Amino acid sequence: MNMQNLMAQAQKMQRDMQKKKEEIDNTLFTGKSELVEVVFNGKKEMVSIKIKEELELEDLDILEDMIVLACKDATNQIDKEIENKMGSLGAGLGGLF
Repeated sequence: MNMQNLMAQAQKMQRDMQKKKEEIDNTLFTGKSELVEVVFNGKKEMVSIKIKEELELEDLDILEDMIVLACKDATNQIDKEIENKMGSLGAGLGGLF
């Protein structure tokens, strides 16, 4: 294989990876816990948070834990989607996502 073909293949792979990254970045992931629902985009930025109305003031400690759980749920979904779309390449490029 000549160098020009190799460069063309590398550029195509780079374009394909960028397209998949953009798809993931634009996808919304909803994380849920008992009292909280959070939405993150694929860049792991929180888009929204909803707290169920049946919360009592004395449940604030529980609420804090539920927010953490919901955020972990959403970010785990993002990591799975990256692995799904990017395969082993995504795992090796974890710092990019």
